Amino acid sequence: MSDLRDRLTDGAYALGWSAVKKLPEPVAVRLGRTIADLAWKRRGERVLRLESNYARVVPDATPERLAELSRAGMRSYLRYWMESFRLPAWSQERVKTGFEPTDLHHLTDALASGRGVIAALPHLANWDLAGAWATTKLETPLTTVAERLKPETLYDRFVAYREGLGMEVLPHTGRTAFGTLARRLRDGGLVCLVADRDLSASGVEVKFFGDAARMPAGPAMLAQQTGALLLPVTLWYDESPIMRGRIHPPIEVPETGTRAEKTSVMTQALADAFATGIADHPEDWHMLQRLWLADLDPEKDPETNPGKNPGSGQDVVRDPGKGTP
Repeated sequence: MSDLRDRLTDGAYALGWSAVKKLPEPVAVRLGRTIADLAWKRRGERVLRLESNYARVVPDATPERLAELSRAGMRSYLRYWMESFRLPAWSQERVKTGFEPTDLHHLTDALASGRGVIAALPHLANWDLAGAWATTKLETPLTTVAERLKPETLYDRFVAYREGLGMEVLPHTGRTAFGTLARRLRDGGLVCLVADRDLSASGVEVKFFGDAARMPAGPAMLAQQTGALLLPVTLWYDESPIMRGRIHPPIEVPETGTRAEKTSVMTQALADAFATGIADHPEDWHMLQRLWLADLDPEKDPETNPGKNPGSGQDVVRDPGKGTP
């Protein structure tokens, strides 16, 4: 049964990348919205989890408002997937004009300094588009990490997809990935990491919308070890085909404290920056999984018990995409 499910999942992604990218854009947009609305009306586990997460982000929202948010969230989530399936067919000009960030100087100044840059993002809007934009518009090599998936063919599809967008993709293999990322940063490179969810024993506990959650230690540890600048980045959609974003000011390494204490302070600052972007655009936060510690039950929920090696410490990113649509 597991093998059959793996083959069906792999086949669904293969169909998306082969068929959706050939559709006229208006048709793909309508298809994504239709799928989103059907999933929302079913009120399945992922939709209910999304709504529950939004309830923490917008604590004064009425049930009606939460339902509106979850519907908008599913539409945003399927917009991400429709864009991702079509990105390999976009022209370079379309990629260059498809993303407009504010405060870009934080990124360009950091790259010009030669120190290396760690761009850390939550699961907002379409980070693949932001990465493709960086490699195309800024002509900057970009390195990221992807967790290995089952079946292996699905992992290979994600790697090939992102490499086709100009990214270097490293397998999530603990210290091996961390060491390569550190070398890229010391060479003045750009590393992009999705960093708003970590359920491993090595995740850093932070306050997030007033309650405890865990986020990866990797971004802060890389900044300390390499001298690279750590920049939070938040993204959002508006009604236009263009994705918007903000490059936040760099998070500095504290002058005092142990390595663990510095990592904790920096990761909390990262969480605070993420919270700002998510609060402004909650419908574009595609968090369809449990996140807050109060919601976790490791005995009953296998997704909260990933069984990672607590000693690896290199939990820089867990998701190769954003989960299954």
